[in-house]
Amino acid sequence: MQIISEELNQYLSNTCENENALLKKIDRETQLEVLMPRMISGHYQGRCLSMLSKILKPKRILEVGTFTGYATLCLAEGLTNDGKIITIDVNEELEDKVRGYFSESDLEKKIDYRIGNAVELIPNINEQFDLVFIDADKKNNGVYYDLVFDKLKSGGIILVDNVLWSGKVLTEINDTDTSNISTFNKMVTNDARVEKLILPVRDGIFVIRKK
Repeated sequence: MQIISEELNQYLSNTCENENALLKKIDRETQLEVLMPRMISGHYQGRCLSMLSKILKPKRILEVGTFTGYATLCLAEGLTNDGKIITIDVNEELEDKVRGYFSESDLEKKIDYRIGNAVELIPNINEQFDLVFIDADKKNNGVYYDLVFDKLKSGGIILVDNVLWSGKVLTEINDTDTSNISTFNKMVTNDARVEKLILPVRDGIFVIRKK
């Protein structure tokens, strides 16, 4: 299921802020050179992440799932002058490419890029976060959520990507990813510690505010 038509997606992209040259480069090279390029946030979702970050003005951001760094740079746009984003990814093969992109950005000094298993790394991060973006392996969404929750400030936001899963959450499809996402969505829906809503942006972003 395509949640929004290609024509409307194009209209949304045409009416929001433009990508800068580096983001265009990352998108283009990801599409041409990287496996599963659909994982990139892309222009419109990237502007949504940037806008939310600029509204929140976070001092500390945690991103679980860097991929090629597009969303990282979008989120970093809203950081305070002394802010930092810690971004974690398990894919060592992309590390040199991603570090190269970050080095081209004037936000490089605000980015702490770590390679490793987020389940192992997050417990050892001694930070309190204003904003968390979870966009990694879907089977562990609930694990990441639990790991970051106590590290999120009251009033802080957790964003979780791909929670509509191309509309499969409405179907009886029983594949593992769909089941995991549906289970996670129900868990958040029933979590009285947070306020929540799903934005139908691209493949669905869960916006979760800690009370």
